Amino acid sequence: MSLTSEFRHASRPEEPALSVRQVLTLERVLAGEPEVVAGADGLDRAVRWVHVAEAADVGVMLTGGEMVLTTGVLLAGDEAKQAAYIQSLHRAEAAAVVLGLGRAFPTPPEVMRRAAERCGLPLVVLHRPFPFAELTEEVQSRLVRAKFAAVSLSESVRTSLTALITSGAPLQRLLDEVAQHSGCPVVLTNLAHRVLATAGERSAVDDVLRDWERIARQAGGSEGDGWVRAELGGRGERWGRLLLCGYRGDSATGRLLADRAAEALVLHRMLGGASGRTWEEQSAHGLLTDLASGIVPARHLLPRARAAGLPVNRRTFVPLVVPGAEPERLDRVLRTLGLTGLVAELADGATAVLLSLARDQDAEALTGRLAARLRTPELPDAVVAAADPRTCWDDVPAGLREARHVADAVAGAALDRPAVVRLRDVHLRGLIRLLRDDPEVQSFAERELDGLLCGGEGELLDVLRTYLATGRNKSRTAQLHHVSRPALYRRLEAIQARLGIDLDDFEQAASVHIALLAHDAQQG
Repeated sequence: MSLTSEFRHASRPEEPALSVRQVLTLERVLAGEPEVVAGADGLDRAVRWVHVAEAADVGVMLTGGEMVLTTGVLLAGDEAKQAAYIQSLHRAEAAAVVLGLGRAFPTPPEVMRRAAERCGLPLVVLHRPFPFAELTEEVQSRLVRAKFAAVSLSESVRTSLTALITSGAPLQRLLDEVAQHSGCPVVLTNLAHRVLATAGERSAVDDVLRDWERIARQAGGSEGDGWVRAELGGRGERWGRLLLCGYRGDSATGRLLADRAAEALVLHRMLGGASGRTWEEQSAHGLLTDLASGIVPARHLLPRARAAGLPVNRRTFVPLVVPGAEPERLDRVLRTLGLTGLVAELADGATAVLLSLARDQDAEALTGRLAARLRTPELPDAVVAAADPRTCWDDVPAGLREARHVADAVAGAALDRPAVVRLRDVHLRGLIRLLRDDPEVQSFAERELDGLLCGGEGELLDVLRTYLATGRNKSRTAQLHHVSRPALYRRLEAIQARLGIDLDDFEQAASVHIALLAHDAQQG
């Protein structure tokens, strides 16, 4: 299998064409009993037009890709002219020459045959009389129909993609539209051949991705087998490539389709897209989201991860979630530490990271170094929610869900949190987060905190939250709320009066603490 590496400009699309081989299989041509007597290796050349000519210097009238029809009446008896005729067609890059046998040449002329064989020009003779007008009409009409169909498809694609862009559709929607028009897998890559997005029938896409390393190495290969590539770029730089993988239609139409899609993708990127994320960020986000959701089995996402550049063979995977961190900052930290992984911003403002480490690397120590780099004077309380390392790819989705749960549980937790928080560190808070949507838990929280919630006492609720989170430390609570000890005592007395409890009673304080954790979890 070879990979097309043609960069086509949409402003100069290649004309739709038939191959010489296809022309020779037409019913009208078969009636003339065609025989290929030279240049058989060139039968897949494209025929852009059919030209009937008897002049010996016909080559000066050609622009390339023509199938020339002749009876050779002006060449008969002059071998020098016969050889020069073939050379002229070769220099003009004609697709083929068809010679009608008859009065001028009752048998294939040996001089012309040898000349055509030397230069690789297909020479076809017709053994039965054949009206050239019929062949010309047949081929021209087919080419015109093909051209009209290609232009119609091109405009249809342009219209549909432009409508999607103006409506704010995401990148994936555009690629889905391209795949629907092309009927084959569509792959978007960066310049390093890393897959950023795909579209098309899932099984066909997976087949392409499973062989992606070999396909990527062939990116500069020759054209064929329905592989069509269009470069993506603008303002003097290239960004990536779009590939139609195994396009079944006419090659010129495929290139026209790829060019129209490339135009739309460049416009989409320059306008910033619907999400505001770069294509690389959208790729990582889509993969991590699919992994965490568990909707798609992890083994089905493995080719996609590998094609995206994530090492997956004999690796240790460390799922992390960092609340409030920007993906760009995490990317920089990973590069600084020499770590490999995917980074994506989640819907709740947190950022997910999937590290891929060699088996001999210390996952816990590297996670600690990552967390230490994130803590700066500007963000002294940055925390990394970490799941236990996974050595099996199938376990990664559970790890991502675990890291998200830990990050969720640590949100709004007490101060002085460790830089790295794991499932074993979230204790009761983690359990309450898991149960927060239970109606009984919600009723319990409302009942226990009713005296503060109904009165809209937000300040008293904050004081209660800090007092319980600090282990009922009055000095620390007063310090954090910037009030005097007597002022704090008055607030605590008001809280106890409104809730009808005694905060010095451990069981009552624990009950209110659990209710407050449940309330905060539901609000979060």
